[in-house]
This record gives sequence, C-alpha cells and structure tokens, in this order.
Amino acid sequence: MTKIKAIAFSAYGSADVLRVTAVDPPVPGPGQVRIAVRSAGVNPIDFKIRRGDMAGYVPVEFPYVPGREASGVVEAVGDGVTGVQAGDTVFGPTVTGSYAEQALADADRLVVKPVSLSWEQAAALPVAAETAWRALELLDLLEGDTLLVHGAAGGVGTMAVQFARSRDIRVVGTASEFNHEYLRGLGALPVAYGEGLVNRVQEIAPEGVDAALDAVGKGDAVGVSVELTGDPERVVTIADAEGAERHQVRFSGGAGAADRTVPALNAALGLHEAGLLQMPIHRTYPLEEAAEAQRASEHGHLTGKIVLTVA
Repeated sequence: MTKIKAIAFSAYGSADVLRVTAVDPPVPGPGQVRIAVRSAGVNPIDFKIRRGDMAGYVPVEFPYVPGREASGVVEAVGDGVTGVQAGDTVFGPTVTGSYAEQALADADRLVVKPVSLSWEQAAALPVAAETAWRALELLDLLEGDTLLVHGAAGGVGTMAVQFARSRDIRVVGTASEFNHEYLRGLGALPVAYGEGLVNRVQEIAPEGVDAALDAVGKGDAVGVSVELTGDPERVVTIADAEGAERHQVRFSGGAGAADRTVPALNAALGLHEAGLLQMPIHRTYPLEEAAEAQRASEHGHLTGKIVLTVA
C-alpha cells in the first residue's frame, strides 16, 4: 500500500516533536468520505493537544496526526453515503488528522465549496464558524443586545462578530491595539484587553453587557465577563475549562449532538454570497512547515486564521 505524507508527533512536547511522517492512507467507513486535502486549518486546540494540555480531555494514540478541518476533493466514499461523490470539492471538519495529504470526514458534515471561495479560506472556516454559531445559540441573544467577545480578532471571534452583527446584535470586542481598525471594519466596538478592561467596556457600553463569549482563555476573561454581565448563565467560554468551573459558567466543547457545523457553514456561505464574509488568512505555511505554523499559533495576536497548504 502506498503511504501518504502527514505531520505527526509520538510524544507530548514543543513544536519540535512534529515530524513529517509516512502513514497509511485512511479508509472511509460507513457514512464517511476520504478527502484529498488541499488546505488544513490550524487551531489553538492543535498545539494544546500536542503539549499535553488536553490529555485529560482528549486522549490520543501515538503517532498522532493533528488537525480538525480541511478543504479538498472527495476521493472515495464509504457505505451509505449519499449526496457526495468522488470529485466533489468540499470543506468541513475531519475525523482523522487534517495535517496530511488525505483525511476522512463524515459526509453529512461537509459542505460543497463554491469556486469563489479559495481552498485556504474554506479550510479556515469550519472550526471557527461552528464554534461561534454554537456559542451564540447557547447565549440566545436578541436583536439590540450587547455581546462582549474576548479575542474578537481571532478565527472564532471574527465569525462570532459577523454572525452577531448579521442579527443586529451590538458587539464589543477585545483585541490588541493593532487589530482595532480590523474590528471596526467588522462592525464591532474594539477595546484593549488587560488591566482596567471592566472600566473600558463600561465606558464604551454604558447601558451594560447582555452576554459574553470568551474565545481566548487568557487572563481572567471569564471572571471579567461574569462581573460585566452580572450572571454566570450569560457567559460562555470555549477556551478556559478551569475558569468555567471556577466561575460556574458554561464551557462548550462542541462534541456529538452539540455540533452545529452544517448550519454554521451554510450561514457563512450566505455571508460569502452576499459579499460580506471576512475571514483573513493570517499566514499560510506548506504542510512540511507545520511546526512553524503551530509556533505562530501559540504566540497568538493573530488576525484571522493560520492555514497549511498541501501540494
């Protein structure tokens, strides 16, 4: 059997543990398809798993291939698959690591990629769009409400701002000063994070904050959110499980029935077709430079997403 190229690690550690590795091509099971990967998204969860931060939540078998989203061309379909066939251009979450030339995906969680959407843009959307859509559903915001988004210039934050603004929800977004003009372009009111955040948010939103989404998991974003909303039930974090437990707010990881991939991607495509979708690509790296891509992801302060490209 001809091997395929993938990026894998065989022990937890720094980005140095990532290696170009030859692995067997994945075989699609019932309901699955195999994709020839064109681009793969890089997410904070990838380096957190690699470092062992998630060992208690996401057990892995070594060697482990990272990556949870991709765009590409369907190569083969498993039993029971309908509506998707070989040759289709698709994007969505993967069930095997997407840092590879090939990956498996559940056919019913894929969306057809329009020609007008690049491989890189498509690969950047699934995790960010699904996470943002799911969090907003949990917060159940109404038109005219005010939402605070921590890490608003990142992938999840970018999609949360756009989904919220499309529903006429006011958004206050935390980000470094460098990204404030970008957030204004998305329709958000930017504030700098760090000491004094509560006062800065109260100044820009004197009528109060109705809900908050923590998409960054740094500092005491969860505690600040509870203080500003006045109610732990009005706060969701997707990045700070410990903070969620400490402050009794909801942590959303998006597994199983909670997954909202298809409605989220359809909503993103609706924005794209209307010429409104923004998902900046912070930088692209060839597959072989996945270690450098993860180092950049760990450093943070990104605008948009980092994406790997496969030949």
